[in-house]
Amino acid sequence: MDTDSARAFRRSLLSWYRKNRRDLPWRRTTDHYAILVSEFMLQQTQVATVIPYYNKWLSRFPTVAALAAASKDDVLHAWQGLGYYSRARNLRAAAIAIMENHRGRFPESPDSIRDLPGVGRYTANAVATFAFDQPVPIVEANIARVLSRMFDLQTPIDTSSGREQLWSYAAQLLPPRSPRLHNSALMELGALVCGTRPKCGICPVQRFCRTTVPSMLPRKKPRPALQLRTENHSFVTRRGRVLLEQSADRWRGMWILPRLAEPPESRSLHCSEFPYTHHRITLAVYRGSKIEKQTTTRRWFSRHELASIPLPSPHRRALTHILASNRSS
Repeated sequence: MDTDSARAFRRSLLSWYRKNRRDLPWRRTTDHYAILVSEFMLQQTQVATVIPYYNKWLSRFPTVAALAAASKDDVLHAWQGLGYYSRARNLRAAAIAIMENHRGRFPESPDSIRDLPGVGRYTANAVATFAFDQPVPIVEANIARVLSRMFDLQTPIDTSSGREQLWSYAAQLLPPRSPRLHNSALMELGALVCGTRPKCGICPVQRFCRTTVPSMLPRKKPRPALQLRTENHSFVTRRGRVLLEQSADRWRGMWILPRLAEPPESRSLHCSEFPYTHHRITLAVYRGSKIEKQTTTRRWFSRHELASIPLPSPHRRALTHILASNRSS
């Protein structure tokens, strides 16, 4: 796209954005910490889901210092329900790094921000542009859709060459002034108009779009086949308390029902399914008869304590179901 076309594209886009943008809480602030929180939460999670978590998080951990001082259990519990818990662990680690390596001052350059744990190219540039109004391009899912269609990109966007093309296109369209507004507008266009089902009839920049079949873009590599897996766990109680173990892998740091190497011959107390990356996992819970000793990774919890500890949603649902069944039986 030549310079004049890029300028005309930006004018049309911004005119539309000023009239149609959503009032999102992270758009009402330029606080770098609050924006970092929103960017971590918005990874792989929809806006409507994030908003209540974002507001509660900032009430509970209002500053970088508050988050850095929080325990891992408190952080994971606050994140509970958002999934992809590595984001919560990385966000806490980033806060600790800011306090320890930057004396509590939030780094401003994209390169310095990118050095924080869990921060990649997009998140670093997003914080730089939204918090500090720096002229850096950003590419996330919504913008990737817009750019792939605008430039008729036929390379899969989840390949290294496809990703670099998208970043190059985003840089071409970047204005010398008010980059925060431009990047927000480009993202909003992808969210409200240029979605998985594009609304080309109301697109404010349709005349700049090069693709003829927008619904066929963006292209991606074939998805791996869905794998089915069953995970067996036990439900063990003693004197009104429930035995849980601390996960060391998928839900590292969270508490789960104790794992079983093999399922017993008895009927399960609870059986449910949940997705995880390219897997669909069946969670089967059986009544355990063996009384386990408490260790550093296994602990007894009262029913009252269960509400305040970090439990992954599938295990919390299982516990809620089993405990409710026990009360009614």
